[in-house]
Amino acid sequence: MAKKSTRMLVSLVCKECKQQNYITEKSKLNSESALVLNKYCKKCKKQTQHKESKKLD
Repeated sequence: MAKKSTRMLVSLVCKECKQQNYITEKSKLNSESALVLNKYCKKCKKQTQHKESKKLD
């Protein structure tokens, strides 16, 4: 039988323009809160905060 994965895929959405820019993995065990990272947004053309969204488009 296959092991259950402790990692899950999440998308990162820009807080300013609401565009999904990145897809990354997150550990279910170590982080309970929403992931927030500073990433470059192509639409805004600057570095902005990107917040976790479970909806993958």
